[in-house]
Amino acid sequence: MKNDPKIDSWRSKWHEIIYEADSREGKIFDIVLIVAILFSIVLVMLESVKELDARFHDFFNISEWVITILFTIEYTLRIITVKKPKQYIFSFYGIIDLLSTIPKYISLFIGGAHALVALRALRLLRIFRILKLVRFVGATDNLGKALKASRFKILVFISAVMIICVIIGTIMYLLEGDPSGFTSIPRSIYWAIVTLTTVGYGDIAPQTSIGQFLASLVMILGYGIIAIPTGIVGVEMTKDKGPIIHLNTNSCKNCAADKHKDDANFCYKCGEKL
Repeated sequence: MKNDPKIDSWRSKWHEIIYEADSREGKIFDIVLIVAILFSIVLVMLESVKELDARFHDFFNISEWVITILFTIEYTLRIITVKKPKQYIFSFYGIIDLLSTIPKYISLFIGGAHALVALRALRLLRIFRILKLVRFVGATDNLGKALKASRFKILVFISAVMIICVIIGTIMYLLEGDPSGFTSIPRSIYWAIVTLTTVGYGDIAPQTSIGQFLASLVMILGYGIIAIPTGIVGVEMTKDKGPIIHLNTNSCKNCAADKHKDDANFCYKCGEKL
C-alpha cells in the first residue's frame, strides 16, 4: 500500500522545519525552542529559591507544565517525521530530548524530580546548527584527538604533581604543625594542592618564616606547572594538520542522521537521498 502523498508532503515539510535550520521556518523553530529551554531552566533555578517559590509557586508550576507539554508535542513530531523513529529515539539528541521532557511527569509520583529539567541545557547544543558553528566541529575533533594522544603524558604529569604535593605537604606538616592549622599530613597535602594550583582558599596558612618561604616557592612553581598540560596538548594539535570538515544542517528524513558534508547528496549512514 502506497503512502498518502499529502501525508508524505506534510511529514517532509515538518521534518525540514524541525530537524534543519537552513529555512526561515527552521531557524525560527530552533530559536523558539532554545528560548523555551532557557526559560524552563530559569524557572527551575528561581523555584529553588524558597522565598520566590513561596510567592510564585503556582506561576512556576503552570509555566513548567506548559513548557513540558510543548516539548512533549515537539518530541512526538520528531518521531513522526522520520521514517525510522528508532534511529532518532536512541540517538544522542533523542535520549536527551526524552530525559529533558519526562521529569515533570515523574514529579507527579516523585517529589523534586522536576528539577531534572536542567538536563534541557544539553539541548542548547542545537544552537550550533543555527549559527552554522557546526563548521568548526572538525576543529573540535582535532582537539579530541590531541587530548587522546597526549593522555599518557598528562597522566604521568598529574602523577608527578601528586607526588610533589605529598612531599610538600609532609614537609609543611613537620615545619608548621598544629598551631598553624597543619593538623595532619592529609590536611597539609590539601594545602599543598590548593596552593600549587594557585586557588589559595586561605583557610590554612603557614606562620613561620621558613614555612612562608616554602609556600612562596610552591606558588611560583604553580604558575609554571599550569602551563605544562597546555603545551602537551598544543604539540599534539600541531601534528594534525588535516582540513576542517565543513558541515551543513541537512538531516536525513529516513534515519535523522545529521553532520553531512556541504556537497553531500545522500545520507552517509543509510544512503537516503538528502
